Amino acid sequence: MVRLGTGRAVVGRDREKQPLLTPSQRHLVTRFGYGIDATLANDVRRAGGAQAWFEKQLTRPGAFPDSAADEVRRWWPDLDRKPADLWQRQVQEVRGGWQVMEDYGRWLLVRRIRTRRPVLEKMTEFWEGMLHVPVSGDAHFTWRADYGATIREHALGRFDQMLVETTTHPAMLIFLSAATSTKRAPNENLGRELLELHTLGAGNYSEDDVKASARILTGWHVDLWETWAASYVKEDHFTGTVKVKGFTDKNRKGDGRQLTKDYLRYLAHHPSTAHHIAERLATKFVRDDPPSSLVDRLAKVYLKNDTEIVPVLRALVASKEFRKSAGRKLRDPSEDVVATYRALGVEVGRPSGSDSGAIAMLWQASGLGLSPHAWPRPDGTPVRDDIWASPSRALGSMSMHWSMAGGWWPSVDLRYRKPAAWVPAKKPIRFADLVDAVSRDLLHRPASKHLLETARLATGCKAREKIDREHALYQWGFPRLLAAVLDSPDHLAC
Repeated sequence: MVRLGTGRAVVGRDREKQPLLTPSQRHLVTRFGYGIDATLANDVRRAGGAQAWFEKQLTRPGAFPDSAADEVRRWWPDLDRKPADLWQRQVQEVRGGWQVMEDYGRWLLVRRIRTRRPVLEKMTEFWEGMLHVPVSGDAHFTWRADYGATIREHALGRFDQMLVETTTHPAMLIFLSAATSTKRAPNENLGRELLELHTLGAGNYSEDDVKASARILTGWHVDLWETWAASYVKEDHFTGTVKVKGFTDKNRKGDGRQLTKDYLRYLAHHPSTAHHIAERLATKFVRDDPPSSLVDRLAKVYLKNDTEIVPVLRALVASKEFRKSAGRKLRDPSEDVVATYRALGVEVGRPSGSDSGAIAMLWQASGLGLSPHAWPRPDGTPVRDDIWASPSRALGSMSMHWSMAGGWWPSVDLRYRKPAAWVPAKKPIRFADLVDAVSRDLLHRPASKHLLETARLATGCKAREKIDREHALYQWGFPRLLAAVLDSPDHLAC
């Protein structure tokens, strides 16, 4: 197992000597990460602060060794099988595609728990959500892991290049019915979603644009149900003049691959696309109602830098709107699961059976509302908070926090810290100091008056009450304290 928590816990005055990130540093690292632990905090300090850490994460993610995250891939070997092999195994009832895709979700969750490259991970998740191919599907599952790898490769690169690679990827072609689209019967699904969801945005195209978009994309093919090989069939490509918005081409060649690339690059550089991407980024990383002035600024940066993603992220983080947005976003289900494992310092081991923690965490995310990339519609995982801000979600999070605070479920192939990590063996500690120590450990911030009061009500302890290893809180009540901290807005908000 690999240690992901804060290591040896210290309490009381000794804990106060441990440097915490400043509020502004914590805001940046939390918004572009999955929860602060000791390793992440140390990475920030060694980099020279959060801004320097962020820049290195953007431009030199390889500077952060990530072997603990990389090794997890070996836990689920089906993710590296070829599409035809995956299909044959499903047909022969060796292993269904839905099971392979569950492995994909689990791999993502454990990787996010372990990674030292959270910005790359976060942006890969962002683009997989926007250029969405759901993990559920009886055909495109064969190519879905490869599709995720394609997005990961371009997640901090240029959007125009990523758009070409994702639009023509077999997983996307299969999902949106373009894999069998022909000049005789052009399927409009991909042509429409490309315009509405991936580039220009709703209301910025016409039905004629959709028809021309579909014709441009004819010829891309996947051999469904047999070899699952991807190819380009010139005989299936529509020829004749095509026009979408300001893009026009006589389209006389039977081979339309260059036409597709030119068209997608045109869309990627369109001002409406710039606005669409900027708005989604600002909604995800700033707040649900980002000011139009911020969106406009980010769109200009995007266009000025030839669709490069990194300059846009720099501008977003440097904005006053971002600096003022701390605590104004709610973690979605997967983020809550990952952040809880990281906060508690739970060691996740290779699954030995169906009841292992690495298996169960997918059910935990589903129980809160959604497992990774399981959103069924083409519009992708929502980046707004309102869909997650419900009573059922709150109750689900509280239930998960409670079961993990006690180390009750999941428990197989996991290692939880014990109360001894916080309560000293010899000298008793005041309850208020204990709450502060736990808050600094789990949340990387001092305990607020509100958190202390919440913890007092949850445990029945008084602020000045002395806690030692004979105290009932240590003996059986400690999960109440941990759950109170995890249920607080300081953990659920980011």
